[in-house]
Amino acid sequence: MRRMRRVSAGPRLGVGIGWRPEIDLTVERLSDVDFVEVVAENLMAGDLPSSLRLLRGRGVPVLPHAVSLSLGGAEPLDMRRVEHLAAVAEALDAPMVSDHVCFVRAGGLDAGHLMPLPRTRDALAVLVANVRQAQRELPVPLALENVAALFDWPDAELTEGQFLAELVERTDCRLLVDVANLHANARNIGTDPAAFLATLPLERLAYVHVAGGVERDGLYHDTHAHAMPDVVLDLLGDLCARVDPPGVLLERDDDYPSDADLAAELAAIRAVLS
Repeated sequence: MRRMRRVSAGPRLGVGIGWRPEIDLTVERLSDVDFVEVVAENLMAGDLPSSLRLLRGRGVPVLPHAVSLSLGGAEPLDMRRVEHLAAVAEALDAPMVSDHVCFVRAGGLDAGHLMPLPRTRDALAVLVANVRQAQRELPVPLALENVAALFDWPDAELTEGQFLAELVERTDCRLLVDVANLHANARNIGTDPAAFLATLPLERLAYVHVAGGVERDGLYHDTHAHAMPDVVLDLLGDLCARVDPPGVLLERDDDYPSDADLAAELAAIRAVLS
């Protein structure tokens, strides 16, 4: 297959890992971590964990990753959550922040999950308005991530790639491409990975997520509790054929393996990038 022209995008981050309290010492010990990502809602801007202060003192960038803004929700944006994300970003001197293309609240209820959006122009208009409102309050650029879906809404007017491309065009946000989520959607709802990647404005790529999952009863679950499958690394390679990713980050949220196993996964990422 013909190799596509590679383009460079965004500030260089390198290879990183999601920082979690359960593996704080591991992250500190790993010698090949260039940056880390933290769940913004788990931090207080005025009382950062000592491990994160240590990493910042070493010059390791720390990127806040939000999970609760519900930017695709039809309800008014909760500006307290946006203000918290902004405060955490300033406390960490972060180069950017991120959240997801999803909603988590509706009708006064919290789903406890990142729910996919209907890919309609009405839903896109709501998302664009909320993103612009959040951007006005944030001190740094905002990157938005594609989510894993176990179902697809009916009557879609846009593909997922088209939906994200129009979002970027209308808000000038950055993209956080999760290739593990892309694999989940290819497996569960029939997303075409090649068409998805071909549609995205990859010049706006902020960085990339990779993670592990497991298939149960015919569905692929993006658990963040298993080792990366080869197919996710293959999708990372496909992305690298199109763009030189500014950064790639390994997510792990449960069933944490040994330091050596995490180091091996980071080495596998570097091998794909090279």
